[in-house]
Amino acid sequence: MTFDYRARDAAGNLREGVLDASTPEEASQQLRRDGFDVLQLRAHADKPLFARGVSKTEIIYATSQLSIMVDTGIPLSTALAGIITQEENPTLRDVLEDLQHSVEAGADFSVALAKHPKQFNQTYVSLVKAAEATGSLGEMLERIAGYLRKEVETRGRVRAAMAYPTVMVVAAIGVTIFLLTYIMPKFIPLFESRGASLPKPTKILMGISGVLMNYWYLWLLLVVALVLAFIFGRRTEQGMAVWDWIKINCPLIGKTYRKVIISRSIRTLATMMSAGVSVVESLELCAEVSGNAYYRKMWRHVVEQVTAGQRIHESMAGNPLVPNVLVQMIASGEETGKLDYVLERVSTYYDQEVDASLKTTTSLIEPIMIAVMGVVVGGIGMALMLPIFSLSRHP
Repeated sequence: MTFDYRARDAAGNLREGVLDASTPEEASQQLRRDGFDVLQLRAHADKPLFARGVSKTEIIYATSQLSIMVDTGIPLSTALAGIITQEENPTLRDVLEDLQHSVEAGADFSVALAKHPKQFNQTYVSLVKAAEATGSLGEMLERIAGYLRKEVETRGRVRAAMAYPTVMVVAAIGVTIFLLTYIMPKFIPLFESRGASLPKPTKILMGISGVLMNYWYLWLLLVVALVLAFIFGRRTEQGMAVWDWIKINCPLIGKTYRKVIISRSIRTLATMMSAGVSVVESLELCAEVSGNAYYRKMWRHVVEQVTAGQRIHESMAGNPLVPNVLVQMIASGEETGKLDYVLERVSTYYDQEVDASLKTTTSLIEPIMIAVMGVVVGGIGMALMLPIFSLSRHP
């Protein structure tokens, strides 16, 4: 068997490696004979081809656990070791072990976290770095967990609100295709055998049905091409900019999406500034977490203006992406010197605005989708029934 080990040599230096032995006991004895003090020993496991991902919820849970342990006075390395023993996700366990090794080797926790950007983003790293400077790591970790928890909750509410319209759109498309490719062809022979004079809507639907039935492979290729174009287009800067413009200008959901972006950015700004992170660095992180090319450009403009000596509200004034009330609130915070407190209040306000906007948007979208689906299905049904009524009057 092969074992991974961590141990200290006679000089107290940390050593890591791999050795072959029949049993864990034999491996441990071999290390002791070589003068090592064994810290950790486990069977070597090959990494799977497709590693399991790490969810935000798992990061939140680990952060909360770490916060409690550090707050009670447990050393960071020991706290990480305690979490590792309980962690079931092998990917996160490997990440935590690497963090523990780095901390034991003398590296700052923020530096160790920065090595894993997929699990710990720049906001997380910057907040930990600020906490290391003030000696308040436990409190900061709890604040980070709360910040991430709000992010997950907001994202979940948006997805839940958009789930119903998405299902309705898919159902409408599915029912339409079923009617045109399965039901309509069964009526066509009846109409042709009776030589009925067909209404124009029926002729149009028969033409569409024929195209769907006879050239289905072209439609399939078109759908695949559109999906691939969307996927690869979003990976380009121009494609992403177009998609971001659609999201913030789309009827009904555009305003809601803007509020979600503003809520996320202001929450980040409030958290960073209250933690003692510099204004410029906090604003730069707002640009990164916005998730939209146009808001990212707006925040970077604010960074440039603030660096040049302007205040935040002055650099945001007049921008159509930012509501005037937000600019006024930030101006009030800057005038009174309580910007971090004002931003916390603004963040809470926009969280409530997002909830209210999602409810309003959903209540508007539902009847519209039902009406559209009723028009589509009802229109197809009427196009099928009109010739039958005509045939019944003229046998």
